[in-house]
Amino acid sequence: MKRTVLAGCAILGTLWALTTEPASKSTPFPDAARDEALAAPGTQRSVVVAGGCFWGVQAVFQHVKGVISATSGYSGGTVKSPSYEAVCTGRTGHAESVRIVYDASEVSLGQILKTFFSVAHDPTEINRQGPDTGTQYRSAVFYADEAQQRITTAYIEQLNQAKIFRRPIATQVVALDQFYQAEAYHQDYATKHPYEPYIAINDLPKVDALRRQLPDLYRK
Repeated sequence: MKRTVLAGCAILGTLWALTTEPASKSTPFPDAARDEALAAPGTQRSVVVAGGCFWGVQAVFQHVKGVISATSGYSGGTVKSPSYEAVCTGRTGHAESVRIVYDASEVSLGQILKTFFSVAHDPTEINRQGPDTGTQYRSAVFYADEAQQRITTAYIEQLNQAKIFRRPIATQVVALDQFYQAEAYHQDYATKHPYEPYIAINDLPKVDALRRQLPDLYRK
């Protein structure tokens, strides 16, 4: 379950900001050296990512140019159609995830990944993000095909070799088995509850980081 104690969240939110800062403030976050070419107009593709609480990850990608939809859900587990309460126990094997459907003529997978690794979460954390701990908050990319796998793996290697982060990237790259859409009250949660302490401290700063750090990809 999400912890909403204001003082604790403030401290952990500060730590999140420090650990996700690039190794050098003068070093811009790099584009993916290996990427897919922009497709013909109207081509839609999708990828599923996990980076801690899905509220914030969904909020970030709802502000990325070319993204058609970002849906909160569950991936990577063994239980069919899990509930939020079951996933929160950590025993179903699922990660809180977001399915991103994007217009491949406007934005590439590499740009989606750049957003994911730079501002949507801290990819060096293992089984935690901010105030949330457990395998359900792990970092992962659930690829749909070999092309997504190759591009994702290559980008992680690129970021590690460039030492963009102070620690190695811990993101799992695994084949997508199933994506289960989360309950209705989880959809657009950050947009609907911007003044909730958890959202204000942990999630809205990610959207602001997208606006500041990746202005070419940001949309209101």
